[in-house]
Amino acid sequence: MTPRIVVLAGGVGGSKFVLGAREALRRRGITASTDHLTVVVNTGDDLWLSGVRLQPDVDSITYALAGVNDTARGWGRQDDSERVNAELQAWGVGWPWFTLGDLDLGTHLARTGWLREGATPTGVLERMATRWDLGARLLPMTDAEVDTVVTVDDPDRGPRSMHFQEWWTRHRATLPPLAFDNPGIEAAAPAPGVAEAIAEADVVLIAPSNPVVSIGPILAVPGIRSALRQTSAPVVGVSPIIGGRVVRGMADVCLGAIGVETSAVGVAGLYGSRRDEGVLDAWLVAEEDADAIETVEAIGLTAHARPLWMTDPTRSADMVEAALAQARV
Repeated sequence: MTPRIVVLAGGVGGSKFVLGAREALRRRGITASTDHLTVVVNTGDDLWLSGVRLQPDVDSITYALAGVNDTARGWGRQDDSERVNAELQAWGVGWPWFTLGDLDLGTHLARTGWLREGATPTGVLERMATRWDLGARLLPMTDAEVDTVVTVDDPDRGPRSMHFQEWWTRHRATLPPLAFDNPGIEAAAPAPGVAEAIAEADVVLIAPSNPVVSIGPILAVPGIRSALRQTSAPVVGVSPIIGGRVVRGMADVCLGAIGVETSAVGVAGLYGSRRDEGVLDAWLVAEEDADAIETVEAIGLTAHARPLWMTDPTRSADMVEAALAQARV
């Protein structure tokens, strides 16, 4: 059987997981292609900066699949330079704490030009995919601009709002968050092909991305939750929490802001089971959290414990294989 896999993903963890999904298909003798692997990517991180449109999660996953990502930093292009960024800062343009690499900026300029010509984000991704053999079809979660805004409790200025990237990159999530919003998302729709991919999938995997700011916006797009509830495919999630701690980033701060415990059980409960109007059928927890299985199963999910450290593509593929085994595909 050649499974049709759909992955919901965002961020560095999402890019590693998607690489694992492609490798897992190759292990089965399947040449990964747009027919077998579809990735629905978070676009809540997107923003306009210095007159160009940035899509951090889209680019992270694209660069990873293309093999041109900077694995040391976890974002941007490998062997990139920053001459243009330095010149922009000399003009006082952009954010001095938000670096744009020269090669990366080339992507942003191309994207912005296509958008100005009337292309949609979906169309832009289709054009980007013609440059490299990605072995997957990438779809934005929506073609609407629904950038994530964080309301913070600033000890010096009181409650105020800022773009997610400012809170995440400049402040490193040190300003206590009060709320996460995606203005306009209630009027958004899934990008063309998203609902259809979910409906036609043999398995849907929710990557171990940040549940609040990477997966949360995807699920907030009207129509995506219902597509997940209605698909005949099993929906399997992978815990981003190992041993009660986040693997990367500040997901614990995000979870705390919405009242969710930083644990495999807490995130499983956030997504919920399809039996009780949630989106999951099964949940993969880390070996370190094996004692959580009984509690997870009590909320209506099947659960298994497996190694979840994505330290290299081989282990990422092992993790995806374990998730596919959960779905029996």
